[in-house]
Amino acid sequence: NWLFESVRNHRIDVMHNHSLWMMPNVYSCNAVKSARVPLLVSPRGTLSEWAMGNGSRIKKLFWPLVQRPALAAVSCFHATSESEYADIRRMGFDQPVAIIPNGFELPELRKTRPGRARTLLFLGRIHPVKGLDMLLPAWAAVQDRYPDWQLRITGPDARGHLAEMQKLANQLGLKRIEFTGPLFGREKESAYAEAELYVLPTYSENFGMSVAEALAAGTPAIVTNAAPWSGLAANGAGWSIEVGTNPLIACLEQALSRSHDELELMGRRGRLWMKRDFSWEFVADKMRATYDWVLNGGTAPACVHCG
Repeated sequence: NWLFESVRNHRIDVMHNHSLWMMPNVYSCNAVKSARVPLLVSPRGTLSEWAMGNGSRIKKLFWPLVQRPALAAVSCFHATSESEYADIRRMGFDQPVAIIPNGFELPELRKTRPGRARTLLFLGRIHPVKGLDMLLPAWAAVQDRYPDWQLRITGPDARGHLAEMQKLANQLGLKRIEFTGPLFGREKESAYAEAELYVLPTYSENFGMSVAEALAAGTPAIVTNAAPWSGLAANGAGWSIEVGTNPLIACLEQALSRSHDELELMGRRGRLWMKRDFSWEFVADKMRATYDWVLNGGTAPACVHCG
């Protein structure tokens, strides 16, 4: 009620909604229909093929009856990557789309020489979409050839997937593997800084904030091409690989054989890339220009795709 009243009384100049599939994501769309208030929507990965094909059975009814009709009110979508832009177009939406990445603060660079064990880090939700069911068999295939490396899996459980992955680790007889809970703040920064290599074998990702955080901390990354990080190779900061256990094994063979100094150099390149293209100043300038355009018209900013 507050939202509808605020729109009707022109107390809101522009509205920006994040994600889909919850009623507040519908309320924002319905509210702007009663007044000329521009609405931006950031799907946040909810329109990917993986996301649309998974989840509750209610989604199959909610989409055509509630969520899709509501999105007709969108003035401009916001995508965090080219792949998310493609998802929006694949779903049939022809409104303008601003492609603007996520931004973040660069932490202090605190890389240290490894101790007796070198760390391959996964940090994120323990969720089926993240591809841990590929990572664990891949680790089983390489663990004996790289006894100086350990695998650390850090993050919160989702849908009981942690227990499934712990069971799989036992079945595979994995060595030097550690499951830890979620980390925040300085502890999370330390996990990135202490790792020599980050891995995200995801099935679907609209952005992959953890990849940016790892690179910002000076840690190179291995990421599947289901996430929008194809620039890893071009920037000499890691590897973008096909989705699958075998491609992951092949990449781990290559990456784990690198010396500490080689990986550190890749991490420094990644940090420079993050500083150049993902700083808050860079992101905020693009978002500010997009808001100004949807409010006042004129020539669309370069980040906005109208076709």
